[in-house]
Amino acid sequence: VAAATPSVLHRMPELPEAETLVRGLRPVLTGRRIVQARIHHADVLRMPARRFRDRVRQRRITAVERRAKNVVLRLDDGILVVNLGMTGWLAPFGLRAADPPRPTHPAVTFRLDRGRLVFDDVRRFGCVEALDIDAWRERDAAFGPEPLEDGFTWQVLAQRLATSRSPIRSWLLDQRRVAGVGNIYACEACYRAGVHPRRPARSLSESEAPGLHACIRDVLAGAVAAGGTTIRNYRDAGGDPGEFVRQLAVYGREGEPCPRCKTDVERVVFGNRSAFFCPRCQPEPDS
Repeated sequence: VAAATPSVLHRMPELPEAETLVRGLRPVLTGRRIVQARIHHADVLRMPARRFRDRVRQRRITAVERRAKNVVLRLDDGILVVNLGMTGWLAPFGLRAADPPRPTHPAVTFRLDRGRLVFDDVRRFGCVEALDIDAWRERDAAFGPEPLEDGFTWQVLAQRLATSRSPIRSWLLDQRRVAGVGNIYACEACYRAGVHPRRPARSLSESEAPGLHACIRDVLAGAVAAGGTTIRNYRDAGGDPGEFVRQLAVYGREGEPCPRCKTDVERVVFGNRSAFFCPRCQPEPDS
C-alpha cells in the first residue's frame, strides 16, 4: 500500500498510539523513582517549571496507564500526565535490553533511580503536567467513555448520537463524547460502517448503531495490535514505527481506489480537518 500524503495529514497520536506506548513503558517504569526533572523547553509545561520539578522530584511511579490520548503516570503522590501532541514521544533509556534511537528534540528529561525517561517533541505541541489527585479526577471526568472498555456498548453509543446534529466524524473527535478517537480512526470506522463522515450523528438509526460501534472497536483494536499508525513521527517505546498504516483503507488515500469497490477515495474538509471517504460505499447523507 502506498504511503499516505503527509501534506494533508495534520494529526496527533490517538488511542492506539498512546496505548502502544503505555504497554511498552509499563514494565520498565513501574516502581522506578523520579530523581529529578530537567526542563529543556518550558513551553511544553502547563505550570511553572519550578513547581513542576518540585511536584515530581523523588516521586515513585506506581502505575503506567492511558486515558483518552494521554499517557498517565501515577505517582505515590500525584499524577504525571503526558499528552503527546502532534509529534511527542516518550523514550526510556537504560531500562530495556536495547535503547531506542537518541531523541532529536528533547523537551523534558526525567532522571530516574535507574535510567531516564525523555519526552521528545519536534514541534512541541505536546504538554506535560503534574497534577494532584483531585485535579486529575476533574480532568478524567471531562472525558467520554473509553471505546474499548466493556461499558462502551452500542446502546451507549446510540443514546449519545441521538442528541447531536454534528457530523459523525466530528462527533467522534469530541473527547467529551468518546475518548481517544482521532481523525485517522474516525475516518476508518466510518468507512467500515458505510457511513458518510458528514452525516449528522442523530440521523443514524438504532439498527445502524451496532454496526458503527463494532467498527469503532475493531479498527481501534486492530491498530493497537499493529502498534499504532506511523505517518510521520510516531514511535513506540522501543523506537519502532506503528504498522497499521498498511491497513488504512481511506485515510490519506485521496485519489486511490477503494479496497472494496475500486472507486477513487475522496477528501472533504470540514471542521478544519480533512475527512477521507469512498463516495460509493459511503453515500452522501441526502442521496
